[in-house]
Amino acid sequence: MNVDNIGASELSVQNREILLELAGKRKKLKRLEKKDPEFSKFLESYENGLEKLRDEENFSDEDNTSDDGTQNPSKGSAILSKDKLLTSSALNTLCQLVREQRSISALTSLLNGYRAACHCGTEPSGLLDVDSCCGLQDSKTFSKILIFMLQEADNIFRGMLGISCSSCKKETILELKNTLKWKTMKPLIKSYLRSTLFLLNQVTDSEILAFSLVQLRASIIFFAAFRPLLHRLIKIAVHLWVTGEGCLASHSFLVIKHVASVFRSDCFNSCLIKTYKAFIGHCKFVDPVSSKHIQFLRNSFIELCSQDVPNSSSKAMVCVEQLAKILQMGLRAKKKEAVKRICSWQYTNCIDLWVSFISANIQDYDLKPLLYTIIQIINGVAVLFPGPRYLPLRLKCIQWLNNLSSSSGVFIPVASFALDILEYKTGKDNGKPGKDFNFSSSVKLPKHWLKSRNFQEKCVSSVIELLAMHFAQWSYHITFLLPNNTLHGGANNEVLEERKVDLSIDDGRDGKRVKKRKT
Repeated sequence: MNVDNIGASELSVQNREILLELAGKRKKLKRLEKKDPEFSKFLESYENGLEKLRDEENFSDEDNTSDDGTQNPSKGSAILSKDKLLTSSALNTLCQLVREQRSISALTSLLNGYRAACHCGTEPSGLLDVDSCCGLQDSKTFSKILIFMLQEADNIFRGMLGISCSSCKKETILELKNTLKWKTMKPLIKSYLRSTLFLLNQVTDSEILAFSLVQLRASIIFFAAFRPLLHRLIKIAVHLWVTGEGCLASHSFLVIKHVASVFRSDCFNSCLIKTYKAFIGHCKFVDPVSSKHIQFLRNSFIELCSQDVPNSSSKAMVCVEQLAKILQMGLRAKKKEAVKRICSWQYTNCIDLWVSFISANIQDYDLKPLLYTIIQIINGVAVLFPGPRYLPLRLKCIQWLNNLSSSSGVFIPVASFALDILEYKTGKDNGKPGKDFNFSSSVKLPKHWLKSRNFQEKCVSSVIELLAMHFAQWSYHITFLLPNNTLHGGANNEVLEERKVDLSIDDGRDGKRVKKRKT
């Protein structure tokens, strides 16, 4: 009985505190009603807003989206109607309630307005058509609710759930799944994420897209509870990364990289495969303007691969083996279709991609199987296209081999490829100058370029530059400074044997010269 009496007295104290708190809030609401009579009407029109957000059909774990990622409005959308306009003064009051008192009902009303803003139609110019928005009073209200939610939503959700602003672990969200706080906030968080993804799918203005991606990246951990939305985020980010420019492409890649870092093995493979497919689909055609963007795509893809090199190397081996099969078909059949497939920007950009990946990581990881396979492919491409019209491709092959040799420390002979180019006789010595051109922007040259004097000068200068890079790396190497009779096995056994074959011109005995043997 004593225990029961103590428990009852404690409950009565708590009830008094709750009643006092409610009385204080009631006074604040009355003061707000006197200051802004429209606000009371606005709250009455949204008294059932929270129940709409908790509707099982609208906020189940299944996605109500079509194949193209857009939301189907027919499946229960809680968009504001025209008779419930969100005014600027009401919006300011809602923002104040959410900031200061963490009001759930005010946040629900804000999310309804934010959803209406995100579902505004778009014009061909990519600018949002505010006049077509239902439930928003004017463009000022439209801009204010978008900026407020994108800037403050993450802090509001973290504050209501008790999550630190610096926390970026998905386990933080998974641990809250069975708590009462999460059950209350789940529909609100999902509404925000879905509306933002819908906005990213609708808008084409690069500044709005970049700003939305920056703000959404802070809320990546909330996607741990909504796997379909996470996959849609990856799809949108990859699309904006490969098609966007400047800041938009950079922020899109940061989202992809952050998703791969937070969710690790769960999403790393998905991010890697989608970005690789997007890259090879975008690099079919290259010109001086698009070459910079393709270089950015290549560098950012390698940065993504470097987050998990062992996993990436296994995927890289599969892709390189596919390149080897295409080359084998070209060497055997030598049909126009097979040869054309190899002498293309898509094939050469894929080789360039994996050469850069190997060069960036071979010092820290065992990538020798991948290294030897890509060297064989490059040598095969150089042999398959010996003519002068394919000079840019052969120069690329020599440059790739130089890069691999420099990064791996393995001697790769390229002098024979370079010296063969000097033997090309394509035109007269007194030929016309011709137009200036850049070998890096072409794979196969037109015939009329071969007769120009600029072409011959470019051949000589390019070969000298590549040979200088090769000799600068190996001319002072200890392997090539030792006499022939002191060569022996050891750490550089592989390099020493190649030196015996390629460089043994004079054995120094009886003044007799030994016939040079081919590589």
